[in-house]
Amino acid sequence: MASVEWKSSVVTAAGTDIHVTRGGNGPPLVVLHRDIGTLDHLPFYDSLAAHHEVIIPNHPGYGASPRPDWVANVRDIALVHRALLGQLGLNGATLLGLGFGGWIAAEMATCAPNAAEKLILVGPMGVKPPTGDILDQALISYIDYVREGFHDPAAFARNYGLTLTTEQLVQWDLCREMSFRVAWKPYMYNDSLPHLLRGVQAKTLIVHGASDRIVPASAAALYAERLPNARLETIANAGHLIEMEQADTLASLIAAFVAS
Repeated sequence: MASVEWKSSVVTAAGTDIHVTRGGNGPPLVVLHRDIGTLDHLPFYDSLAAHHEVIIPNHPGYGASPRPDWVANVRDIALVHRALLGQLGLNGATLLGLGFGGWIAAEMATCAPNAAEKLILVGPMGVKPPTGDILDQALISYIDYVREGFHDPAAFARNYGLTLTTEQLVQWDLCREMSFRVAWKPYMYNDSLPHLLRGVQAKTLIVHGASDRIVPASAAALYAERLPNARLETIANAGHLIEMEQADTLASLIAAFVAS
């Protein structure tokens, strides 16, 4: 695979500075990262960039994007990102949401039901699971929370190294603080979202890791039931962090879906 040139910039949307990384060529694909933030470089992103121009914004209050005082919930974040897409001329781009980012992508889709070309939700939070509960990260350390995201414990070290950096620990702590601010009560879901999903017209792929210990499978099934044009796929030998554990499988699934 050819090396990808990634470039970062700051874009102001809705009066908020958003750190944006872009790379690759092809139809635009906007990646909305998880509640633990995102690593600067992932093989998964490089795989996506082989077929798409990949746009990865840091959510307000996450990563390199500063925290606006007024952002109080996930729908606020979704509206900032919707403004960002308008600023960048990307209103018709495919949205790929990972976990917490899947919730944001779903909220964005309900705000503009005909805007996205396609919608991909990977282990999405945002709805109350009919069976089971979304793992409450307040009950464990932020390190253990990330560890719970993997099916194979060795995958944690493969992605983050044998020794965690101080910078990474600080980032996880700040991400958790922001997540509690915008998604605490109720924890990691919006009661109105399942009703609003019925209006979304985008063709949707929902992906669930067979060994996901963060978000129960019933949440993905509920998304598949409520979105009018959705299908659900399950990936074996994968936990919540599918893009770090089964990157090639997920990237291939996404490429085939977008091309369909």
